[in-house]
Amino acid sequence: MKILDRYIFISYLKTFFTVFIILMFIFVLQTIWLYIGELAGKDLDFMIILKFLLYFSPKLVPLVLPLTILLTSIMTFGNFAENYEFAAMKSAGISLQRAMRSLTFFILVVSVTAFLFANNVIPAAEFKSINLRKNISQLKPAMVISEGVFNDLGQINIKVDDKHGENDQYLENVIIHKKSDRRTGNYTVIKATEGELVGNKGSDILSLILKDGNYYDEIQSTSPGSRAKKPFAKSYFEEYIINMDLSGFNDVDLDDEKYSNSHNMLNTSELNKTIDSFSTSYNQEIAVLSKSMYNRTGLDNFLRNQEPLDTVANLENGILPLYEPYRASQIINLALGNVNGLVAIVTTKQAELNQAAKRLNKFEIALHEKYVFAVACIVLFFVGAPLGAIIRKGGLGLPMVVAVLMFLTYHFIGIFAKNSAEDGTISPFWGSWLSTLIMLPLGILLTYRATTDQGLFSFGALFAPLKKLLKKAHIMGRNEKV
Repeated sequence: MKILDRYIFISYLKTFFTVFIILMFIFVLQTIWLYIGELAGKDLDFMIILKFLLYFSPKLVPLVLPLTILLTSIMTFGNFAENYEFAAMKSAGISLQRAMRSLTFFILVVSVTAFLFANNVIPAAEFKSINLRKNISQLKPAMVISEGVFNDLGQINIKVDDKHGENDQYLENVIIHKKSDRRTGNYTVIKATEGELVGNKGSDILSLILKDGNYYDEIQSTSPGSRAKKPFAKSYFEEYIINMDLSGFNDVDLDDEKYSNSHNMLNTSELNKTIDSFSTSYNQEIAVLSKSMYNRTGLDNFLRNQEPLDTVANLENGILPLYEPYRASQIINLALGNVNGLVAIVTTKQAELNQAAKRLNKFEIALHEKYVFAVACIVLFFVGAPLGAIIRKGGLGLPMVVAVLMFLTYHFIGIFAKNSAEDGTISPFWGSWLSTLIMLPLGILLTYRATTDQGLFSFGALFAPLKKLLKKAHIMGRNEKV
């Protein structure tokens, strides 16, 4: 490696690691604020919290690394241009591409490493992170009750409008769906205006005291006639106590790893197998639905048993006048029933197929994102390096503003495209690659303008056609006067 290459490489490397550590620290702090509700009040020791952050940190790298490359490139090459080091290089016959050569090899190594990291480390960390979060959420269910949503506490699902008190033990507007071992479903509903959580320290029993409420229980009758009346029992209470055994909640193994069905937990080979399996299953469901819909029409039986007659009836007014009124009404009711049944089946199946398609799209997006992560590192380098040479500013001032604005544009385009791809509006390929493909021509344009010593915007070229038009009009005016 020549002295110039070594100087550029070391300058870039120092800035690269400094920026990466700072950005990683900022994103980790943001993660702490994001998940503070899951960690606070659980009596977790420091090692568990550190393990949680360690497992969550790898999934931040796809955000931090591209931003680091973009910002480092702008800062490093901006410093070179600001200190006239590029001018000295160009006077010695060294072009921008030649100055970027050593860093280009470095970025290629970083992109390959990024792909391997996304394919191996991030899925493993996601597996550990999700399992640890699931296990932490089971500790102290009194802390897990969130306002405005139903919370699963073993034998009950509870929803409260408001919590208050020193330990949030007082509840307002409580709705409970009580579970039963004998039947599944929400057959028992309890509503109360007030509630209080009472428990002793070290005890596995948590008492929920409800006040001023009603108890509804739907009765399951064996008689079809009674079931049609939908019988239920209702009672009013001034105070009702529910005792919950928390031994199963607090006796949680934080190292248990039984959740493994997330698309972010799989590498490329596993994703390809899963996508192939889901695609086959999805196509089979559509084929089964199509065949079922066709069989319900009865066309096969109609064509098989149909025999031509010598005479043809007059069907100008349809076939119903050929039948008696009672029989015709039966035919109409039967047809309406069949159509309504088909509509209900198609509506239900459509919702299931939409969910299956959305799940399949998520797996395809996860597969493409591993490759996008690697390519984005290269593209953003060729955006940042020439941009820094053009703006000729180093440090953390203007380069930071420009880098953040460009990265936010890149990131938001990626988020909107990804959401559209999950809903099936666009294909998963375009949803994953759109933001990177938009940045690619920008990188080519900036590299060309920096190589040819052009500015960021050529206002002269922008107004040249207008000047030419005005000049032509002026000459034509002079000729007319002559």
